[in-house]
Amino acid sequence: MIVIQNSINDSSIDEGYLAASLQQVIADLGKPESELLIRIVDKIEIQNLNKTYRHKDKTTNVLSFPSDLPIEIDESILGDVVICRDVVASEAKDQNKTFDDHLLHMAIHGTLHLMGYDHIDDEDANKMEALEIKILEKMQISNPYK
Repeated sequence: MIVIQNSINDSSIDEGYLAASLQQVIADLGKPESELLIRIVDKIEIQNLNKTYRHKDKTTNVLSFPSDLPIEIDESILGDVVICRDVVASEAKDQNKTFDDHLLHMAIHGTLHLMGYDHIDDEDANKMEALEIKILEKMQISNPYK
């Protein structure tokens, strides 16, 4: 189940499409029963979260927070993905992408982090990017890394 929390009440975000798309992604990756929270926030909230949890006092596009439930609790909760609407909108404009496509890409990117993917070294980054490209291509969204 995908839950969208649009904390900034941005009515331009198609929450139904975003949730359905992410549900398909996690199903395709073998986690169809998992729970995932997507939270859309402003610059102040993302900067506070980034400062508190990553010790970086600046805005960012997306942050991922894996579930910290003990393994004994039999729940399939992936965690939370927090996305800054303003940063994503600015990046989309700068990169000549649609806001909706870039928002979905950032949501997928954050979700993949919750599923164990990362981009700390080049090999892992290449794997993660290739998977993102494949997922987005299936949704008829062009390669975001071109």
